[in-house]
Amino acid sequence: MNIAIMGFGVVGTGVAKVTEVNAKEIEKRLGFPVYVKTIVDVRTFEGQFADRVVADFAIVENDPEISLVVETIGGVGVAYAFTKRALAAGKHVVTANKQLVAEHGSELLALAKENGVQYLFEASVGGGIPILHPLVQCMGANQIEEVCGILNGTTNYILTSMVSDGVSFEDALAAAKAKGYAEADPTADVEGIDAGRKICILSNLSYGYQTRPEVVPMEGITKITLDDVRIAHDAGYAIKLVGRTVRLEDGDRTAYVAPHLVPHSHPLAHVEDVNNAVVVRGNATGDVMFYGKGAGEMPTASACVSDAMEALAGYGTQPTWSEETGGFQDPKVLKTQYYFRIDGSLSDAAQAFHQVSVLQEGAQTAFLTEEISGYEAEEGAKALNVLAQMRVLGASK
Repeated sequence: MNIAIMGFGVVGTGVAKVTEVNAKEIEKRLGFPVYVKTIVDVRTFEGQFADRVVADFAIVENDPEISLVVETIGGVGVAYAFTKRALAAGKHVVTANKQLVAEHGSELLALAKENGVQYLFEASVGGGIPILHPLVQCMGANQIEEVCGILNGTTNYILTSMVSDGVSFEDALAAAKAKGYAEADPTADVEGIDAGRKICILSNLSYGYQTRPEVVPMEGITKITLDDVRIAHDAGYAIKLVGRTVRLEDGDRTAYVAPHLVPHSHPLAHVEDVNNAVVVRGNATGDVMFYGKGAGEMPTASACVSDAMEALAGYGTQPTWSEETGGFQDPKVLKTQYYFRIDGSLSDAAQAFHQVSVLQEGAQTAFLTEEISGYEAEEGAKALNVLAQMRVLGASK
């Protein structure tokens, strides 16, 4: 069968490579060959795939021999428009575009259903880590209580470097850019936006309702200093940027992204460099963890091609969720311990939060609170000169 690729950047190139290099294995598994017939990109290229590149998407849209389109353009502009046109033309669409899925997923899933095709996006959350299919299929008999994880390789690399090499956030970010782990504009990564889009998708699939990115608080790692890293390590914690979505006792849900102190006894504490990991808690299975490379040309391309194979073969379950938003509550309702580093004394800390566990005393005081809600943390912080604030993972309910 013939497929097309929209956008011939890093991931799009990887899709073409995987399809060509593993052609025999793919044909063996499907019973028919898969061939990249057309690539849509406004740029010109040289090399193996140059003769397949066209600038006009209408060529793909109107080609009855193309059954599936892999969208690797990114963003919600052209990618959104072309995806709708492809689905309306009766072509399956596979994507790694987490922004598009997070913001327009329910609409595109409905359009796919209307036209008798599939819209698949395994690569949008974990790159090469299979997480969406296991969540929907393998854990389908569970009520999902919580999903949390390290969902961005760039920030995890930066935090790992701050711990292992003792370098500042700024120097670790510069190294990430030099190695190609961070974009020229790393805002979406370091401010928690990328992880936020991914936790929205995980929340949608876990609870069946649309979780819109604009209602999900997203906090990044730009305020974390080497002082925080050292204090956390000495107290038995690693600092990780974690995305969480939680089923609340009344059946509502919440979600957010923020840096956390993760106990060294927790498996997420040992996920390092550019690796990602997702922990899913089911009411029957307990905790199940998925770990591996969350980004990169070939891992992400692998997930895209696997989705393409599933759609072309006509097997598997189409992930879906309601366009309704359901009951979503502010994550401040969750109770957990909080870490604070303040420009002040222990008496200042105790006056604001009553019982605290001291991690550092001096001109700057670092401490942990008892389990409190986000509202209580916010109220207590008003009287303090707060230099850093983080949640503690594993102490939440």
